[in-house]
Amino acid sequence: MSASKNIAKGYVALATTCILWGTTWVASKAALDQLHALQLAYIRQAIAGSSFLLFFLLFKKQPLPTRKQFFYLFYMAVLMMVFANALSTWGLNYIPTGLASLIGALYPLSVVMIEWIFYKKKNVSASTFLGLFIGISGVGFVFYQNMFTHVNANWFLGLALSLFAMFSWSLGTVFLSRNQTGINPYYAMGWQMLIGSVILFFISQNYQPTVPLHEISLNTWLMIIYLVVAGSIISFIAFIYSLKVLPPTISSLYAYINPIVAMLVASVVLDEKLTFTIFIGTVITLLGVYLVNQSVKKDLNVITEAEI
Repeated sequence: MSASKNIAKGYVALATTCILWGTTWVASKAALDQLHALQLAYIRQAIAGSSFLLFFLLFKKQPLPTRKQFFYLFYMAVLMMVFANALSTWGLNYIPTGLASLIGALYPLSVVMIEWIFYKKKNVSASTFLGLFIGISGVGFVFYQNMFTHVNANWFLGLALSLFAMFSWSLGTVFLSRNQTGINPYYAMGWQMLIGSVILFFISQNYQPTVPLHEISLNTWLMIIYLVVAGSIISFIAFIYSLKVLPPTISSLYAYINPIVAMLVASVVLDEKLTFTIFIGTVITLLGVYLVNQSVKKDLNVITEAEI
């Protein structure tokens, strides 16, 4: 009974991740009107990471990480915060919000392939692969026409940054699900954000012009606050919890829903066009989600929980 309740909570956490992370694509795009991507990323991560650490250090009395744990936290910060978060934000400068979220939707297939190739995962069925393929195809169908219009050097740069960010996130997620360091995952996320913000600060100071904090507009600060609270705190908590109690192929499905949420919100906030193509792509995407869910349910007896 307790396991069933945890799984139900896991699905609630997954839904939270889907909605909030979908809207953060739009918030990031809006904040980039004034800030460069790396500065936006390090401000967001510094505030969110400090919030996590203050809570765990002051209220939970957590000890400082050991040398082994800090080494783990450092390479996870590079993968998840520097490469994945910051580079995907940077890519938004050059490609539409919908296309950026579409590339993020490739993440579940990447996770499955990493676990299958490098970890010899045996419980990935043919129907799971079929569901993943259909889901990705549905999202691709939504943005098919946009992917081949206004192509230039900057477009390819944005595409490369986003693809590299997606692959880095996939690697980080696989490593996170196999964490054997014994450190609280939320506490660890705070350290990763803070470490990532320090790395990005020094990179930004050397490679991108920055805006003095007192010159940042109120609207941009509101976007940053939303990214911190909804995108970096609530969503990360929900994501880690869903990864802990749900199979990886289920917890990774949020990436399919994010583009749809981002697309709908962007149509209102950023005036991105909605067409009948979007409806067809949405149906195809949800069909893929359904097929993956059904295939995983048949194999629940052989799927173990994520080792966080």
